[in-house]
Amino acid sequence: MNVIEAKNVTKKYLRKEVLSDVSFSIKENTITGLIGRNGAGKTTLLKLITGFLKKTSGNLNVFEQEPFESLYVSENCIFIDDSMGFSSALNLGDILEAGAVFYPNWDQGLAQRLFEYFQFDYDGYHNRLSKGRRSTFNMIVGIASRCSLTIFDEPTTGMDASTRKDFYRAVLRDYLNFPRTIFISSHHLEELEDILEDVLILNNGRVHSHIPISDLKEWGLAVKGKREDVSHWLQDQEVIYQKSAGNDLEYAIVKNKGQSQNVTGLVFSSVSAAEMSIHLTGMSKGGIDHVFASREIK
Repeated sequence: MNVIEAKNVTKKYLRKEVLSDVSFSIKENTITGLIGRNGAGKTTLLKLITGFLKKTSGNLNVFEQEPFESLYVSENCIFIDDSMGFSSALNLGDILEAGAVFYPNWDQGLAQRLFEYFQFDYDGYHNRLSKGRRSTFNMIVGIASRCSLTIFDEPTTGMDASTRKDFYRAVLRDYLNFPRTIFISSHHLEELEDILEDVLILNNGRVHSHIPISDLKEWGLAVKGKREDVSHWLQDQEVIYQKSAGNDLEYAIVKNKGQSQNVTGLVFSSVSAAEMSIHLTGMSKGGIDHVFASREIK
């Protein structure tokens, strides 16, 4: 069963098109990473899925329903981001107690164990927490809700490295105990990739690719050598990224098509999923180095 199905979805704000002809599907009980640069349309897409926004055109179904103004979708999904707020009349302990009222699968025992592990005060208030601590508390709510569709939009904002590591571990452990569909948007793919099954890559409001994380890890092939040798070898390749490596050396990343790596003078290496995602959504094949390239100024 597909929990999310999008076909030719477009979203415009006035005349600006933020999402263009977006099509993909997300299977039930999977963990998917949503990857893309700032402004790629990630948050807009997630808010369309959760029914916070209405699409401009196309077809979008969540649990086989149009999500906008759907009570069923609202009841069975949760959207966690760094701007998530709670009533200032409730302390943190009250918020945890209220979770069971809103979410049918809420696990109060898990919520309390995570709350105490991260050393929160039951008498504290959400609006008085630091940014990182708010993100951590929101994460607890997202995990303990055990919603059929759980969406985290940049959930680790402000968290230190240790807390981020705990967050990813907690998501995976509870997913194994209570499978559901989890969608995570994050800038930290290098930390996240070990718990993902699939990645959906957005670039300039369009779907670049939707593939298993294992395929992304094998997507690119890096090559380094003398500039002339590399340039000659690249003639028949699909170049994704290229830059000068100094001292008449050149470095490039190409689409991995099972090419022979037995080429005299060239050194080949694999490309991590995190690095690959950066280059696939880059603004130019030369990246920021392209700005500083030596060229004639007219």
